[in-house]
Amino acid sequence: MNPNPFLNLEYEPEVEHNLGADYYDVVPAAEFPIHILRFRNDRLLPILKLNPEQVSDQDFIEAFGKFQIQQPFLALRYHGYQFGQYNPYLGDGRGFLYGQVRGNDNILYDFGTKGSGRTPYSRTADGRLTLKGGVREILAAEALHQLGVRTSRCLSMIETGESLWRGDEPSPTRSSVMVRFSRSHIRFGTFERLHYLQRPDLIQKLLDRVIAVYYPHLARTAEKYALFYAELVTRVAELVAQWMAAGFCHGVLNTDNMSITGESFDYGPYAFIPTYNPQFTAAYFDYGGRYSYGNQPFICKLNLEMLQLPLAMVMSTADLEAGLAQFDDCYNATYEKLMIQKLGFPDIFVPQAAELLTETINLLRNSDLGYHNFFAELAQWFNDGWRDHHDLILENASFTQEIGDNWKKLYHICLNKLASSTMAEIRDRLSFNNPKTALLRPVIESIWQPIVETNNWQPFYDLIKKIQPKN
Repeated sequence: MNPNPFLNLEYEPEVEHNLGADYYDVVPAAEFPIHILRFRNDRLLPILKLNPEQVSDQDFIEAFGKFQIQQPFLALRYHGYQFGQYNPYLGDGRGFLYGQVRGNDNILYDFGTKGSGRTPYSRTADGRLTLKGGVREILAAEALHQLGVRTSRCLSMIETGESLWRGDEPSPTRSSVMVRFSRSHIRFGTFERLHYLQRPDLIQKLLDRVIAVYYPHLARTAEKYALFYAELVTRVAELVAQWMAAGFCHGVLNTDNMSITGESFDYGPYAFIPTYNPQFTAAYFDYGGRYSYGNQPFICKLNLEMLQLPLAMVMSTADLEAGLAQFDDCYNATYEKLMIQKLGFPDIFVPQAAELLTETINLLRNSDLGYHNFFAELAQWFNDGWRDHHDLILENASFTQEIGDNWKKLYHICLNKLASSTMAEIRDRLSFNNPKTALLRPVIESIWQPIVETNNWQPFYDLIKKIQPKN
């Protein structure tokens, strides 16, 4: 038996592999000139029933840099709507499905590569991932996970010693290969390709498999298709509410970047908003602001609507319409709940709490207050005295002059609607939901520059520790 624990995991036959070759192409992994492990996510190893202390850096390199495992690597086929236009020339162009492993929570997880070489879908691209691209995805995944957002995460990133040329980075730039850890790499676009090919038989085969593997609680129900779509709508509505509360702006919300399990992945040139601005747009090439921060709920609902085209080939349009009709209420309820928690409260327990949320959004919208800083300082300065005198609320904050008396009175009223014994719970809730470190663009650049200039990775590792949950 190979001593490398990654090569001895109990890999299950990939969902796509079981479906047959209509859904993928078997591809080789690229060979790289060097392998330097830059990131290993030891937080994920216990899920795989592995002890981090018994997994060496060389184990990561052999498994996820040199790909010394005897199993097929699958480049998945898919299409998608990109900025509203249908593109039939997509598919995994710089990655593949490495394998699937069932965790100690009995959930099936994908290992998906990024930057592992050319595939039939690379077109004119080189199939590589820039080092900065890998660094950015690691940071986003860990930050979103800390904020309670349902997201893929990064298992490892290895620098590979090639020089890459990119139009959006100073070039030549360094290369890497990353392994993403997620619930599934099946996308909305996986179904959309089959609609384009007019293959309802393949749509039904894929849908049955998706339900059996990712929605097993629905597999034996008579209305499993309708229930699947309704649950997917709910998951996506909850997910975009999580993004909005976290102040996260996805870079490219094309349908090929939407997961069939309702999980964040392929963020593109994402950004966390510096201030509350619905027009804030992360991607420099999104000239019309289609994927702006404030537009994300609408776009996610639209992507779910576009998914109805392939699904309607095998299920009732009435069921699809009924499922999508839940989106707005689910999104609004989830967003409201998450924002109230960011304010320290358990729920909309009194009318004043709903009013406080409205006033908070108005305050952030109509000022230059930092979105993340506002909530971080709310957590930092909270004390029991706020329950006694409203004028003490945020008196020590860096932005105290910008907080109106009406907002303080509303917060004071809400505090006094709760028992004094719950103040510790409010403090804990504020602290849990509002981390001190926000992953704004200047923060990312501040850790990237030492890597570029002196190959100093310590600021990167320090930032990872700050944004990862303590437990």
